Order: sequence, then structure tokens, then C-alpha cells
Amino acid sequence: MTIKMKITLIVVGKIKEKYFTDAVKEYAKRLTRYCKLEIVELEDEKTPDRASEAEEVQIKKKEGERILKAVKDGTYTIALAIEGKKMTSEQFAKKIETLGIQGKSQINFVIGGSLGLDERVLKNAEEKISFSDMTFPHQLMRVILLEQIYRGYRIIYNEPYHK
Repeated sequence: MTIKMKITLIVVGKIKEKYFTDAVKEYAKRLTRYCKLEIVELEDEKTPDRASEAEEVQIKKKEGERILKAVKDGTYTIALAIEGKKMTSEQFAKKIETLGIQGKSQINFVIGGSLGLDERVLKNAEEKISFSDMTFPHQLMRVILLEQIYRGYRIIYNEPYHK
């Protein structure tokens, strides 16, 4: 892969914890060798304690509208969702490499807010992937995703990386 792929993380909510911010910065720095990385942070909706199902649907809908506006035409969008496809790090690396070979030079990874992603975002995505059946805080998921993208590039270029 000679042309640097552009990878955009479209994420709901800001990171407040310094240790997550530091980890994001570190992986962003490491990734500069392999791709152009952009992180688009979108405002999250305040979720009241014990929100009703209807309130949760409305919150996801508002966040979903922001996400859909952030997705640029002609980009390949992968939503992170529990019901998505699970893959190994090697399969994830192959996915990134294959998209590049197919001429998909811009990939979006979408991470929803604390309630997950709106149905329209999931339907709009070309693909859904899952890192686990467990639920992770979206701040931590950002770090995990960046680490896996970095690991993926190390695998693509046959560079050593801890297992």
C-alpha cells in the first residue's frame, strides 16, 4: 500500500480522563507512519438517570443525526456494535489492507455514545464489527480501536509487535 489511507474515527463524547487522552495521543503519533488519522468528536446528549426507553431512543436519534452529518460521501463506514462481526487482529489487518487494495482510501470507524448507535447509523454503515460481547466505555473503546488499527498496520507490513 503506497498511498496513505485516511482513517477517521467518528466518536460521540469527549475524553475526560488524562490516561485515555495520553493513550489516544500515543497511538495517533504511532499511526502517522501508516495512515492519515482524524478524530471527529461529536457532542453527546445528556442521559438522565433511569431514562425511559423512549428517552433513550430520542438520545440515540439525536446523536445518530450528528454522526450521519459527519460521514462524508464516498467513505467506507464501519460501525462498532456488539452485534457486529468478530474478527482476530490478523483478520482486522486483512480487512484494512483489502479495503486499501480495493481503492477505498477513506475509512470511518464510528463509536457511539453511552447508549450505543442509532439504528439509522447501523443501517448506513457498510459493515459492523464487534470487539467483544462485553460493553466498554466509549473512551476506552477509542483506545482499543486505535491500538488494533496500529497492530493491524504492523501485521500488514510484517513488523514485529507483541502478541
